[in-house]
Amino acid sequence: MKMAKTHPFHSPRTHGFVRVAAATPVVHTADPVANADEHIALIRQAGAQGVELIVFPELSLSGYAIDDLLMQQALLDAVERQIAVVAAAADEAGVIAVVGAPVRNGDALYNCAVVLGSGAVLGVVPKTYLPNYREYYEKRWFAPAASRSEDTILLNGETVDFAPGLIFEAVDRPGFVFAAEICEDFWAPQPPSTRAALAGARILLNLSASNIVIGKADERALLCASQSARTLSAYVFTASGWGESTTDLAWDGQAIIHELGACLASGERFAMDSHLTIADIDVERIGLDRLRNGTFADCARIEGEPATVVPFEAGEGCAADDLIRPLDRFPFVPDDPARLDQDCYEAFNIQVQGLMRRMKATHGEKIVIGVSGGLDSTQALLVACRAFDRLDLPRTGILGYTLPGFATSEGTKSNAWALMKALGVTGAEIDIRPTAQTMLEAIGHPFARGEPVHDITFENVQAGLRTDYLFRLANQNGAFVLGTGDLSELALGWATYGVGDHMSHYNVNGGVAKTLIRHLIRWVATKDYAGEAAAVLNAVLDTEISPELVPAGADGKLQSTEATVGPYALNDFFLFYVTRFGLKPSKVAYLAHQAWKDAATGHWPAGTPEAERIEYDLAAIKHWLRKFLFRFFQTSQFKRSALPNGPKVVTGGSLSPRGDWRAPSDATARVWLDELEANVPD
Repeated sequence: MKMAKTHPFHSPRTHGFVRVAAATPVVHTADPVANADEHIALIRQAGAQGVELIVFPELSLSGYAIDDLLMQQALLDAVERQIAVVAAAADEAGVIAVVGAPVRNGDALYNCAVVLGSGAVLGVVPKTYLPNYREYYEKRWFAPAASRSEDTILLNGETVDFAPGLIFEAVDRPGFVFAAEICEDFWAPQPPSTRAALAGARILLNLSASNIVIGKADERALLCASQSARTLSAYVFTASGWGESTTDLAWDGQAIIHELGACLASGERFAMDSHLTIADIDVERIGLDRLRNGTFADCARIEGEPATVVPFEAGEGCAADDLIRPLDRFPFVPDDPARLDQDCYEAFNIQVQGLMRRMKATHGEKIVIGVSGGLDSTQALLVACRAFDRLDLPRTGILGYTLPGFATSEGTKSNAWALMKALGVTGAEIDIRPTAQTMLEAIGHPFARGEPVHDITFENVQAGLRTDYLFRLANQNGAFVLGTGDLSELALGWATYGVGDHMSHYNVNGGVAKTLIRHLIRWVATKDYAGEAAAVLNAVLDTEISPELVPAGADGKLQSTEATVGPYALNDFFLFYVTRFGLKPSKVAYLAHQAWKDAATGHWPAGTPEAERIEYDLAAIKHWLRKFLFRFFQTSQFKRSALPNGPKVVTGGSLSPRGDWRAPSDATARVWLDELEANVPD
């Protein structure tokens, strides 16, 4: 039965998201009433779409390019009246609004961000840095923030905080903490938003006018990305657009939202209509990133300054539904073709360089590798070939062995041989069945007496013998064993302790997720190979993932890895969010449901076959996440605590005890399983 959308689980707010909007209103030059009308219309649209925080451009209530009209009392009086009108509209819509306005304090005029909530002014943030070069003349009209004599201001009869770096914090929404700066502040070597972030702000706003010239849009985007990455925050930027005076300048209305360096949303530039650029910001994830980043905490302690915190109530507003933000189905495999190409290039060369350095350090000229005809051994073999080529070593020094057992299929065995021949490595075959039979007889296993008992002992006798052969072959040939087990298998504990997918002299795949390995093979096949080699690589990609340790059943079906541990597409999704950010299981389930519930929407990584373009409902996600949590936290850490060396490849993707992940081998998964059951509906 399809679940109702009324459960709190389905709301982004439940999972630490704040919906923000960068507003781009049509500007009415020196007409505060008309500008207020544009603001109110956008605020109502935002409220109807579940937006909780909306930010407008610099001097949005008056217009930026009005020059000496800023010194006219009639205009300044009208701006103050419209601040109250817009505040009432924002309260009605259930939205916190940040508008740009010229504001008087004593005998000085300030370029300000005015924060509106609960029908009133919550605080006023004056601009810190006033540009007065090239086309800018702001010091002609405005006083800088540092010139103010007090930290409060009387505005429409109310005394409110008046200072740069004010921190606005929701008392009813953990992590909903923001600060504002204005245009030029952004270009300063030390932006005010940096100190605001160190003081706790997770969302940084920039109200900008910023006229447009060739190349400036890219510069703004670069600054937004770098500031959000450097301060571990979200950065929301909106600039003046259509309607500003073009006497000497032009305006593009750029609006962009970044989080931790990644662009969440980008609005239309040079539009002639008022519009919103909306995204859901994960303030919870920002907090978790800061929690694990000791450098941020050290900097806050050394460079941070006390800040005035202005509390506010976020309220309920209009309940938001689906997430509005990019969400990759495959976090280790970007869906943008150019980025995927770059990631594959870097991943492959990281693996190659790691192996090359180990070979140089050991004066090695030979390696031994078990070639099964599956994904992981294929990728490791491709890495070895490139490393030997770059070291000017003959590929004949790569000693590939196919080691068929009781369940090895002709398909994978033929793929293994075809691959070794096509790549020009030294290939050999050792049938492990006679030795396995001897061992099974020696330990009194029922299979040795002709009984069809295919238990874990039966499986691991074969797996263990393959590794024994490889290590002894390495001894015999003066080589070392190249490991093949990947990051996803290590996360799930889908590796027999001490054997080839767990133990080796060096493992190039240990930092690469299974979903990425698929695309790496596809990428290498496209870039480096043609003819027979490309054909066999594609055949490997089309083969179902199986350990091939148990004979096929009566129906002819092979032993299926994913039928036991779950789809690698989901497991890699779980792995990324659990290890990279430490998210709660309920939030991981929510994100997975948002990403995978509709195969017809969103983008897929380039080259994803139709057979892999499937969807998962919440019941399936919860089922497999439960298994992942149990395997990851409770049953497999002891294997990860004894991993061989190998290069880290993906962000947050090392499970080496010397790398990103350290955990006790005897822990329990109870706290994660309980959280999942308590917060994810059936």
